[in-house]
Amino acid sequence: MSLSIIDQYLTLPGPSKGLYKEKGSKFISYACPVISWDEANQQIDQVRKDHPKARHHCFAYRLGAEGLDYRTYDDGEPSGTAGRPILGQIDSYGLSDVLVVVSRYFGGKLLGAAGLAVAYKLSAASALQQSRPVIKKLKAFFQVEFEYEVMGTLMQSLATHQASVYSQNFSAKPQLVFSLPLSFDEMDLDKIIASTLGCYTEEINGRRHMTNLSIKRLPTKPPD
Repeated sequence: MSLSIIDQYLTLPGPSKGLYKEKGSKFISYACPVISWDEANQQIDQVRKDHPKARHHCFAYRLGAEGLDYRTYDDGEPSGTAGRPILGQIDSYGLSDVLVVVSRYFGGKLLGAAGLAVAYKLSAASALQQSRPVIKKLKAFFQVEFEYEVMGTLMQSLATHQASVYSQNFSAKPQLVFSLPLSFDEMDLDKIIASTLGCYTEEINGRRHMTNLSIKRLPTKPPD
């Protein structure tokens, strides 16, 4: 049984802020895209510097295409009343690679566990509502070396199979880098090669190195 590969998910295009008030307490929320715990930690530290007099800095994040890496933190609030409601809002928008921090300025009146959970939930929502989610697409990158005689059919084949050209280098031995969705099938490469060379897909059968065309997958995204 093959496992499906996730090649796109929703995240935030940039930072956003929100504010919620309840019984004198102010809940200032900050949402932003992050791709690692280190990056999230830097953002949390910055929020603490921006709001040094806040009593609590509670947060939650979820990371990765599958959203399996996550963390919640209540920062002294009753367990489960802050981080979990914040994470719940991230999940309600279907987001990943996202951090939300809520800084609370205590107003002198206790809200109770239920009241706190609602306050942190609505505060997180107030920040997330300020931003429209974007689709983050994950790509697999390939480098192809070719002879000039097949350049025209290669470019046409890449366009036909919805491959995106990332970079080009036309020298004595021309080459280019293109991308396919991360969920690509090896048959997709067979089809690109076959249509470039004007042969049947069955004739390629997984071969990646021909006389006038050679394709290899790159381990990571090449530098811009």
